[in-house]
Amino acid sequence: MIAFMKKVDYLLVGILLFSLGLNFYNLNNAGTNTYYTAAVKSMMQNFHAFFYASFDPEGFITVDKPPVALWIQTLSAKIFGLSDFSVLLPEALAGVISVFLMYILVKPKFGRTAGLLSSLVLACSPIFVAVVRTNNVDSILILTLLIAAWAVMKAVDQKKLGWLILSVTLIGVGFNIKMLQAYMVVPAIYLFYWMAVKLSWKKRLLHLIAATVVLAGVSLSWAVAVDSVPASERPYIGSSQTNSVLELAFGYNGIQRLLGQNKVTKSTGSASTVVQKQDNSSTTNTSNGKTPSNQSAAASGQAQGTQGTAVTDSSSSSNTQAPMGNGAPPNFQGGMEGKMGGGTSGMFGTGTAGPLRLFSSELSGQISWLLPFILFAVIGLFAEFRKTKQFDMHIKFAAFWLAWLIPMMVFFSMAQFFHQYYLSMMGPAIAALVGIGWTVLWNLLKNNEGGWKSGLLPVAILTTILFESLILNQNSQSKILIVGTVIVGVVLYILMMRHMKKENLSPTLPMAALLTLLILPLYWTGITIYKTNNASTPIAGPGSGMGGMGGGARMAGNIGFPGGAGNIAPEGAQGTSGISASGSQTQDGSMTPTTNQDSASIPASAPPNAGKTMDNQNQLNTALLSYLEKNYDGEKYFLATDSTQTAAPYILHTDYSVMAMGGFSGSDPALTPAKLEKMAKAGYVKFFLISGRGGMGGNQSESVTQWIKDNCEEVLSSEWQSSTSSQTQTSFGRFGGETLYVYKD
Repeated sequence: MIAFMKKVDYLLVGILLFSLGLNFYNLNNAGTNTYYTAAVKSMMQNFHAFFYASFDPEGFITVDKPPVALWIQTLSAKIFGLSDFSVLLPEALAGVISVFLMYILVKPKFGRTAGLLSSLVLACSPIFVAVVRTNNVDSILILTLLIAAWAVMKAVDQKKLGWLILSVTLIGVGFNIKMLQAYMVVPAIYLFYWMAVKLSWKKRLLHLIAATVVLAGVSLSWAVAVDSVPASERPYIGSSQTNSVLELAFGYNGIQRLLGQNKVTKSTGSASTVVQKQDNSSTTNTSNGKTPSNQSAAASGQAQGTQGTAVTDSSSSSNTQAPMGNGAPPNFQGGMEGKMGGGTSGMFGTGTAGPLRLFSSELSGQISWLLPFILFAVIGLFAEFRKTKQFDMHIKFAAFWLAWLIPMMVFFSMAQFFHQYYLSMMGPAIAALVGIGWTVLWNLLKNNEGGWKSGLLPVAILTTILFESLILNQNSQSKILIVGTVIVGVVLYILMMRHMKKENLSPTLPMAALLTLLILPLYWTGITIYKTNNASTPIAGPGSGMGGMGGGARMAGNIGFPGGAGNIAPEGAQGTSGISASGSQTQDGSMTPTTNQDSASIPASAPPNAGKTMDNQNQLNTALLSYLEKNYDGEKYFLATDSTQTAAPYILHTDYSVMAMGGFSGSDPALTPAKLEKMAKAGYVKFFLISGRGGMGGNQSESVTQWIKDNCEEVLSSEWQSSTSSQTQTSFGRFGGETLYVYKD
């Protein structure tokens, strides 16, 4: 026992406890991305839904991600019961384990201090903490890739192919967590193995070829298995256009993330109208500013307060509604141009593509705080290499993390379609390079070789603090705080320059200066963990949690999108924003119900905190629920909606299966009129709730909507809407923009 106690690194334990506190503080009230939470509940019902990551229990359509992380969340919910906390638990734990792994990875090559610093930096990284507190799957992905990094280190140390195979197998598992995002670390893995393992070049080449075969096999295993099943025997693949996992992986979740989706933008008043251009079509649904008849309700339901759609008053009869395709969230197809949300630009508020994007107001506060320090660390490494002329393991290990970081920096500087929280992928590399950089720059200072090398650490500290003050200014923080930060940087620089003149240098002052660099990122993280509005597209710092708006922008309202997007109302716009918005909106990307709660039944299987956390995050129309229950005759689908946004609350709060006909955004061509007619005649579905945005998903979705209008009877609103919701409809257009239809054979 005493021997064990001596081996414990108590500073590491302290860092892990610190990370545990940041990740778990008030986690039960942090909220979840209900798109994925509804899928977890469905996956708990049967193996069919579990295997395919089906959004609904009957397996009509899947979510837009592969299943591995959702499998883990489902198992957690099975063990602890479905709740916000049980769904968030695996992600939060994965964040703590990732912090521990940074120590395990860095310590053997650069020592204990570098390992501890790496762990601490990752624990404090604002966007990393933001994402591990949500049920978006990035935290589990990062942990998986860090274990893959550990395995390739073992492969190099032991010169064993098996460890390399394990490494790429884990990357393949990562592909089945978030598809091509996992491959962002492949250059680092392959480059490090090629540079570092002491084998002949022929063996290295053969090993990497074998690893590539395994990587491809593991990555595509689930996709090929699913695509091999006849479409009639499995769910439709959500957010795809051809009902194919492979298309989803390499299209919507692949190349479209880099290149975006074709669109043109036209200014219309204070908002912009996105005119969609489909991959296989050049047609749009706008003509002389008029909306087709089956879209007029859509325009009126979204007109007020929605960025990306025409904004008109209630008396206007001319509304423009763009068709949505390619599985993208409405109003975000291919990106947003120009300023959004009070000073935020670019798609989802990620800024304009270019070499300085990561230093822009939209992204700098998320992950870029310590990038200047890393630049000086690289200069120090280069100086060390020039002196020794040895490309030793220290240099190769640092090159591994640079090969992790630089491709990501290039991608996020260029990409057209991503969210701020994707930047969490950069967190481990930044953390490792800060720990490595401290060791390198401190050694140059301690050795007192004279000249510019000895001054790299003080200059790195000063430059980084000045950059941090710039981030504060970009985000409109207190002038006193900004000026104080600059003063602290200058004082530390002067003290360190004086410190250099001493014969016996102590690391105390330089280490204190380095830790000072973490104060403002930690402040940003502190703001983040106090948010309860950050569930669907998390961002760090004082910006709105759901629009994905960085740079201190304040958004008027937003809705949760899968993996992310927020449908954003510009500041000052009236009403709620976007998709299936009901009632008063909470800031986590979901809604507070506005209807009465006295007549609808909430089953025992609903999450135990329904009515406290999750209920306040869903647009549940309890008057509609009560009406449907009274008229339910045991159909396979309790209700059909045009999108998962409308369906999610009814899946979460009842034991019924709800069919989201158009997938997440209503754009998926999962149904045809002929197929829907067959289902209706077979008694599979009777009620259809069509939102005010009408047929959003191109010609096929519009034809399905039109079939419903032509072949079903409209239910009088007085039969399924409360007086409260009727008033809300007039003001906000959520329930007022919806129509309930019933099929009568």
